[in-house]
This record gives sequence, structure tokens and C-alpha cells, in this order.
Amino acid sequence: MPGPSEKILIADEDPDVLDLLARQTLGPLGYQPSMASDGPATIHQIHVVHPDIVIASLTLPGLTAKEVLIVLRAQGLDPLVIVTAPEGQEKLAIQAFRLGAKDYLSKPLREAEVVSAVERALTEVRLRKEREALTRRLSEMNQELERRVKELSLLYGIGKAVISLNHLDRLYDRLLEGARYATDTEVAWLLQLDDSGKQLMLRSQYGLPQVLAAKVNQPWDDGVSPLVIASGEGLRLMGKSLQQFKIAQVCQSVMVAPIKAKNECLGVISVGHKEAREFLQRDQAMLDAVADYASIAMINARLFRALESRTAARKTDPAQTDA
Repeated sequence: MPGPSEKILIADEDPDVLDLLARQTLGPLGYQPSMASDGPATIHQIHVVHPDIVIASLTLPGLTAKEVLIVLRAQGLDPLVIVTAPEGQEKLAIQAFRLGAKDYLSKPLREAEVVSAVERALTEVRLRKEREALTRRLSEMNQELERRVKELSLLYGIGKAVISLNHLDRLYDRLLEGARYATDTEVAWLLQLDDSGKQLMLRSQYGLPQVLAAKVNQPWDDGVSPLVIASGEGLRLMGKSLQQFKIAQVCQSVMVAPIKAKNECLGVISVGHKEAREFLQRDQAMLDAVADYASIAMINARLFRALESRTAARKTDPAQTDA
């Protein structure tokens, strides 16, 4: 059965033909017919209606159906065209076929022949739409696969950085770079609790205003992070819900992930958009993964400091033994 997207444009200089095809034949069958009575109107209707099929007279005034086919080809438009002409105009029909017409009907038109020609053409239209839908779906699947490969490569690269980089500042910068790439954001910052566990220190940033960027390795409260530290849960804010927090002066939407080691929160990693753009659950999952790597880096740094302290203690007191 024809659906609402199957549109047919009837272009003919004869009002009786327009009435026969649009009102008496195709309309009652459920198609969506539109009409034009000359060549320029036909071109205009094709741009407005985007018909699946055009039934066009080879003797249209202004522009003939043959000239309409030339215009369609030049403009990259591809509705299926069925041409009509009085008997004895077969040579014109052959020329129209060479220009891309799909079928030919001789006048006077008979309803059964018109319906049969339309159904043949719509079979091709539907197959074309199915191919286009499959092509779009394949393209979407390839893009999704490419995105996932990039995400896996990103996480692999961050994992290697955690293992190979000993300088925490450089490592935090690498983590923020990965967080921004994974979430397609323009602003990012990483806060870490100090040794007392009471103050959040800005350890790394990207895209913050200069007055805030100057606070690296100093205490900074963005208004949102203490809530995440207290709850241990990630947070996404945008619009009015963000306006009550300081960071709203910098970002229109914010996503925060806690950096946790078991049940202990060590800090947060945050990203933001300067415009109001909603974060997806997938974005939160990627930020959480980067936060897990940040946790590993912080725990490794803590263990390394403990090892250095014990080594220094041994040097000052050779008699000290491991507990």
C-alpha cells in the first residue's frame, strides 16, 4: 500500500488530464498528487514537493518534459519521470529515455495503464529508499565502530601514560587531554584533596579563565566538586540547575566524575561546555574511565612517596628494619 511519503507530481498542459490523474485516479488510491501546468511550475513544484515520481507531458509549455529532464540532471535531482505524449510522438519519447525518463505513456491516457506505470516506478523508488536507508545505517555503524576504536585507543594511551609518566603534573595534563577528547569539551580541570583530606587543590586545567588557571596547585572550590566528593557519585548539570554554582561563570554545562580508591574519594575530574550542550550517559562512562586512571596515578604517587620516606628513614637510621 502506498504510504504518505509517496508523492506524485503530475505536469500537463491539459486541465482534464490533471483532473483525471490527480482527482480521479491517483488520489483515491492513497497517493499524494500535486499538479503543474507548465515547465517552470514543474521545476518549482519538484523543489517544493520533492516528489517520488513525476508524470510529465512532452508538450508542456514553457519547458517541455525533455527540457525538464535536462534541468533535473543539471541540478542533481532524481525523481523517477514518466513522460506522456500523443500517439505518433515516439521519437520524442526515445529522446526522453536517453535523458533519464523511466517510462512512457501515450495519450489519450487510460487509468489502468497509468496505475500500472506508477506501480512499476514505485517498486524502483522503494528499492532505492531501502538501499539509501541501508547505506545510511552502514555509515552510522562504521562511524560508531570508528568512535569505539578511538575510545579504546584513547584509554589504552592513557593507561600507558599512567605507567610510564612519573611526573604527576604531566600525567594530570594527559588525563585532562583524554577527558576532553572523549567528551568533546572545551574546558577541563582536575582537583585533588590535599593530605589533610579537607581542601581541594587545582592540579591541572584546560580552558579556564587566566585568573583561575593561575591557581594551579592552590586551593580552589568550583562549587560542584565538594558535592561529588561527599556523595561519591558523578554529576551532570546544565541550565538553571548549574546557575547556583561558581563554575556557571565559565561553563553552560558541566560533568564531574569522582576519583575514587575503594570507598575513598581522592579528588574529581571535570569537563564543561561553554555552550549549553547536554552530556550523554556515554560521556559519563568515558569520564568515569579516565577518573579510574587518575585514581591509579594518585595511589601510585602515594605509594611512591611512602617508599621514598621509608628509604630516607633507612639512610638516617641504618638500624631501622621494616615493620
